[in-house]
Amino acid sequence: MSQAIVECIPNFSEGRRSEVVEAIVSAITTVKGVTLLDHSSDPDHNRTVVTFVGGPDAIEKAAFEGISKAAELIDMDEHEGEHPRLGATDVVPFVPISGVSMEDCVAMAQRLGERVGKELSIPVYLYEEAATRPERQNLAKVRKGQYEALKEELGSRPERAPDYGPSTVGKAGGTVIGARAPLVAYNVFLNTKDVSIAKEIAKAVRHSSGGLAYVKGAGFEVDGWAQVSMNLTNYRKTPVFRVVELIRREAERYGVGIMKSELIGLIPQEAMLDAAQWYLQLDDFEPDQVLEVRMGFEASDGEDFIEELASSEPVPGGGSAAAQSGAMGAALVAMMGRVTVGKKKYADVEADMQAIVEKADGLRSDLSAAINADAAAFTAVMDAFRLPKDSEEEKAARSQAIQAATLKAAEVPLDTARKCLEVIELAAEAVEKGNTNAVTDAGSGALMARAGLTASGLNVRINLTSLKDKDTAEEMLAALESLEKRSDELIARVNNTMQDRGGFQL
Repeated sequence: MSQAIVECIPNFSEGRRSEVVEAIVSAITTVKGVTLLDHSSDPDHNRTVVTFVGGPDAIEKAAFEGISKAAELIDMDEHEGEHPRLGATDVVPFVPISGVSMEDCVAMAQRLGERVGKELSIPVYLYEEAATRPERQNLAKVRKGQYEALKEELGSRPERAPDYGPSTVGKAGGTVIGARAPLVAYNVFLNTKDVSIAKEIAKAVRHSSGGLAYVKGAGFEVDGWAQVSMNLTNYRKTPVFRVVELIRREAERYGVGIMKSELIGLIPQEAMLDAAQWYLQLDDFEPDQVLEVRMGFEASDGEDFIEELASSEPVPGGGSAAAQSGAMGAALVAMMGRVTVGKKKYADVEADMQAIVEKADGLRSDLSAAINADAAAFTAVMDAFRLPKDSEEEKAARSQAIQAATLKAAEVPLDTARKCLEVIELAAEAVEKGNTNAVTDAGSGALMARAGLTASGLNVRINLTSLKDKDTAEEMLAALESLEKRSDELIARVNNTMQDRGGFQL
């Protein structure tokens, strides 16, 4: 079973006083189960970015400790810096890495936000995937006017009301907490001291002013040089090399060039490999041609999960196996997409296949997270049955806990079944459009996902038999039966297409 890992990258409004930065980092790293990956400070921005990973509980606690220490040591009335900021702890994103879903990270953001608002009396705004309203998804909009505007407007303008915490601002300002996909914090230094050029280039690059999608950017003066500072929020859809080349072309218009660039925090390996492939023009490059990637791939063969599945322990069980089966199906569909993209013979469907790869990768991640989610749901049921039942109050509380846990134990595999159906839908499209040399792989993916859906259905049904709320049980059963009916139609479609394209039959 994959380990549950969450990444947290809080940004603190202090980059000049090393003793304050060290105190904040120490508060984070003293939490057991937290691994510090990186921290970097910029005196011009007067900002520090800390990156750490660990299990969800440890990460949530560590984030709170960092926010608390920053509130104690940073006075926003005295803060000055180039970078926009709302408070001592400006922003706290949670990023799912493995064994957790985006929904899990949203729940973490909500819990942390409520605690920070209640215990530290800091106004908290939820953003990105955790946003409670559309206009708060974009961090820049939440942070508009910065600390100074927040201090002036909070309490007098309804739209400024926080999601959690008071409608007054203390010296720690406000904090933005949320959940998001991995991003790349990337800065480009120009060989000029003219900041106006950096601002114009940032305007040309960022999405909000007509530039590249998934790019946020601004121009600053850093270390005496003009800098284009950026957040790349989806490095798959807008890769780093595309951003660099646009900056290079824009810079030429002003008679300047790129002096150097820098990363703030960490970057996914995939983003670096994409840049290497593009600049080296490696048309047929595969990630496992990198030595370290190949070694990691060979070592990660799923043997531990199989051993756990075969043990006498009740978890992982059938629900986790169902999610694993669905994830394998998604992986096969993604593979079909990747062996199609870049082939001249399939140029007319390249965009469709790229979309299939992206969706399949997302489903694979979600289904991998469901392996742990199902185990956790079943464990919660067992824990509920172990609750005391000596008094009538305890019996009532135990019964309520059992029912709540049982409902969750049915909801998790039902969600797995939904995602497995999405995999089958992608497989059907991949079989019709993709590389004929891999049509059996996509077909196998459809069958793996169908097996995952069937196994998930069994877990839904067994849990529904213990649910006292029969209306809810009937509603969930109807939803499951609808998924199963649709999957049968899709499998028949896949079978017919495979026969037409290669004479194969499921």
